[in-house]
Amino acid sequence: MKTRYSFGGDEHIFVEIDEEMSLEAFFKSLSMSKAVREATIAGVTEICPANASFQVRFDPDVIAPEALLTRLKSFEAVAETAEKTIDTRIIEVPVFYNDPWTHETLMRFRERHQDPDATDLEYAARINDYPSVETFIEAHSGAPWFVSMVGFVAGLPFTYQLVERSRQIEVPKYLRPRTDTPRLTVGYGGCFGCIYSVRGAGGYQMFGITPMPIYDPKAEQSYLKDLFLFRPGDIIRFKPIDREAYDAAIADVEAGRYEPKIASVHFSLDAFNADPEGFNAKLLEALDG
Repeated sequence: MKTRYSFGGDEHIFVEIDEEMSLEAFFKSLSMSKAVREATIAGVTEICPANASFQVRFDPDVIAPEALLTRLKSFEAVAETAEKTIDTRIIEVPVFYNDPWTHETLMRFRERHQDPDATDLEYAARINDYPSVETFIEAHSGAPWFVSMVGFVAGLPFTYQLVERSRQIEVPKYLRPRTDTPRLTVGYGGCFGCIYSVRGAGGYQMFGITPMPIYDPKAEQSYLKDLFLFRPGDIIRFKPIDREAYDAAIADVEAGRYEPKIASVHFSLDAFNADPEGFNAKLLEALDG
């Protein structure tokens, strides 16, 4: 991987680890951004991590741009040899696939879609060579997902499925973005999944909806004291549910008694690469144990 450094105006340096997403690039970016944070460099005011990159904001009156660039490059060699491990959490997210709300929305925007005659799930299944929507949903929910970034809108997680690259689902975004997406839609664009934390515009394919809030500015849910549920490095298991289970979960949310299943886990990239299916099984056991 060839790291690229570039200036963004007078107050930012953008550090791009790789042009494409990979867990290797994520861990290198994580290690470097952590090193920058721990170094407490005078003049650095903000560090913003992304999928395979990060951006540093600084005060040029405190530290010269070239001086900061030299400091940032000094962290790269250490990041190359750092252990690619993280103590994190696995979180179960129930999903009502093929739900009526995202279906109604996607039907309003078919003229913006690659295949106006198919639903988003049907299109995604076909171009990924799955024989049916049901088998596609099994693949989508059958392996856990790694949260590589949180942002764009408040609390929205970008997720990357923990499978071999040959098994990665790839689905393009809409030809033109929608002006509406239901809150808590489970979407997909390129190689990334996401959960729309709020209602609004969007261009990702819509596969379903979760009843579980992931962003709570009113602090009404006990498990959302920090406002946002997800942070980079979290792992998600999508659990398919039916309408009855969805309605029951919504009732619990409205009563303030909903509690997601969350377990502490240790993630090792080397162990995952050595045996993806076996490692994933151990991750999922942490939720079921």
